[in-house]
Amino acid sequence: MCTKYLLEGLFVGAATMALTQMQGPGQQSTFPSQQASPGVPGLNNPMPTAPAQHQVDDRRFAHDAGVAALTDVEPGKLAEQKALHDNVKQFGQNVADQNSRLENQLETVASQASIQVPDSLSAKERSRIGKLSKLSGAAFDKEFVKNELKDRQRDVDAFRDEAQYGTDPRLKDFAEHALPQLKQSLETARNLKKETDARD
Repeated sequence: MCTKYLLEGLFVGAATMALTQMQGPGQQSTFPSQQASPGVPGLNNPMPTAPAQHQVDDRRFAHDAGVAALTDVEPGKLAEQKALHDNVKQFGQNVADQNSRLENQLETVASQASIQVPDSLSAKERSRIGKLSKLSGAAFDKEFVKNELKDRQRDVDAFRDEAQYGTDPRLKDFAEHALPQLKQSLETARNLKKETDARD
């Protein structure tokens, strides 16, 4: 019995060696566990996918940034006069000063890039400022801070996109340098929003 099993084992081993020699050098085994898996990323045929490219329209950015700067100067000045709380008054002054500087800087950079930016407000923007000017005290504070939070988030998003994906180096540099101050204003607006909501 033992001799029979020993002979069968020797026969199977010899057959396996013969099969290996028949395949020859450079040929792949036909065992499923050793076959390549075509078209499956990360295995034998990795297919890295390039990230989608995001591009910003420099002219559109310059136009929108110009409108935003113009629109935000007057509400900031109104807050200095009409806000109930000192921290809202201070924020209003900072908003007015910051956007006045951005407006002047943008005009210079846009001119170098042969881009014209708006120099007056549309009827829609004037209407929004008009509604704000009719408020006073706590009602003014709440509306002003709510608007500024929305506007500051809009600015941070737009300037960040231009800094990362813009094509004109002058506008990209302008956006990159302005971004830290805009982020700081956004954080201030968030804190003021919490305070004004807590007073209700």
